Amino acid sequence: MSSFFSIIASDQIVLVDFFAEWCGPCKTMSPILKDVKSSLGDKVKILKIDVDKNQRLATALSVQGVPTLILYKKSKVMWRQSGVIPKNDIISKINEFL
Repeated sequence: MSSFFSIIASDQIVLVDFFAEWCGPCKTMSPILKDVKSSLGDKVKILKIDVDKNQRLATALSVQGVPTLILYKKSKVMWRQSGVIPKNDIISKINEFL
């Protein structure tokens, strides 16, 4: 958990995807996030967190449903949303904070 907090503390924007292996919408988000990463490259770091393997972290961050995306900049939550989100919406949101 401490490595999570050091990653989100960086100057780089970090998009955290809280997901579960059994979650259908999470499987839909996976290729969308790959497209986001290929579009934005080094402008964003994408971190995937399996809520079943990281229950304490998910609870500490009040992640109630999956998928949940949280955008961090210097440890501050810039944006948070649950559910399947289109690629262009994610990119637009990230660009607001670049």
